[in-house]
Formats: sequence, C-alpha cells, structure tokens
Amino acid sequence: MQSGFEAQVSQAERFQFGKNWRAFLETVNETHIHNAEVSLREMLRQESFSGLSFLDAGCGSGLFSLAAMRLGAKRVYSFDYDPASVACTRELKKRFAPDAVDWQVERGSILDQTYLSGLGTFDIVYSWGVLHHTGNMAQALENVLIPLGKHGRLFISIYNDQGGISRRWMKVKKLYNKLPSGLRFLVLIPATVILWSPIILVDLLRKGRPFESWQNYSKNRGMSAWHDVIDWVGGLPFEVARPETIFEFYYARGLELQRLKTVGGNLGCNEFVFLKK
Repeated sequence: MQSGFEAQVSQAERFQFGKNWRAFLETVNETHIHNAEVSLREMLRQESFSGLSFLDAGCGSGLFSLAAMRLGAKRVYSFDYDPASVACTRELKKRFAPDAVDWQVERGSILDQTYLSGLGTFDIVYSWGVLHHTGNMAQALENVLIPLGKHGRLFISIYNDQGGISRRWMKVKKLYNKLPSGLRFLVLIPATVILWSPIILVDLLRKGRPFESWQNYSKNRGMSAWHDVIDWVGGLPFEVARPETIFEFYYARGLELQRLKTVGGNLGCNEFVFLKK
C-alpha cells in the first residue's frame, strides 16, 4: 500500500496542522458551515443525519463535526492527534453549538487500535484528508474500520498518487518544514504561484475574472483557499495512493464502493464512500 518515496518523519518535521486550523477558525462563518453541510449531504446522498452516529477521525478544524451535528446526527464524536486541532474543534463547538451535549471532542490517534476499540461503533466514519498524514497510511486505512458499525458507511479522501510529481512535492514539504517559520514564505509563495497560476489564467481567459475561483473557494466544502494551500505545502507526513489501490484494499475487506470522486489524475484528494456489507 505504501509508496516507495514515503518516509517516516521526525516530530520536528511534522507539520503543525492545528496551528493552521486555528487561523482558519478566525474566518469561519455560517456560509462555511452551510457549504460543509452541502458537501456531506451530496457525497453521502443523505439529506438528514437524524438517528445516525458520526465519527470524525482527525477532526482538524471541527467544521464537519459541526456540519454533522447541524444535519441532525444523534451523536458526534471528534478526535485528532494534534492538541491544537482538538482545541480548535472545542472552540468551534463552543462558538456555534454550545448546547450540543451529544458532541464529544478529545485527543486520540487513528493509529491506536486500543483507543479506537473503546469508542464503540458508528453509522458514519468520516476521515477527510487525514489518513495520508499519519506516517503509516496502510495501518490507518485498516484501523479506521474498527469503529465502523454494521452497514456503516466510511467516507475518506486520500491524496492522489501522481508518481514523480508527488515525489517532488514531498521534497517541497520537507524543505518547508525544515525552514524557520519566518523564512517559510520562501517556499510558500512560489508554491502558491505554481498551484494557482493555471487556475487564475483559465478564469481570466474564460470569464475575464482572474480570481473568481479563489474568491469562491469556500463553496468547496466550506474551506479556505489560503489555509488549504498552507496545509498542502506544509503537510507532513505525506503519502499517496491511486484510486484503484484504495478500492482494492477495502473490497478485499468486504466493503462496497458507493461513491467515488477523483481528481482525474491531478493534484488533490480522491474521495470514497464505502458501505460495510
């Protein structure tokens, strides 16, 4: 399952995801929450989560835990390895759902099988853009099945394997994390130009509005373009997989693919919804 170019990283090289989510939290409003709800409903083909339990494995900002709660989930459980992400999710809960007694937030690891076994089972297990950041994606893909209930659905996203391009981005990420924080702009700014200049050019030529996609980025799952760029450029650990690899992995474990949204061989995450038969 693991690619030849992936590497275990030291704690010093590990990207501070929670710090980035803390900055994103300052921008979150009702529009972001609504767009997050829409993305969950559309991908899961579920208008209401009433009567369903929802596990957010690697909750990050907590935005999708909040969306699940807003959609009527009877129980939401959020955990993350990064203490700052846990704090961010708790702050989001405090701000937008202070009375949600059925929403629990704590620190935990998707690589800890004992911890996962103690959570019980859930109707929906959600882990978007998380498992490839653990340092052991193969184990994380296996472990995420532990809390998946009978006839439960697993909604994950995994970075697309672009071969040599992915290997080059690994080098960029390592360089970014090795630099002092005050010098990371030397990597971040050129990377942003590389990532966004083709999109800006297309918007300019087709619509005459070069920054339309950037300005409307929050419509994509309620996220922020700038904070997603930082997450991409800095995100270590970093692993990738082809869509067929993820499909075969879960097919061999008795799961049925219900939805698939790929990035068409490009940079980004392929999204999967599996049903536990």
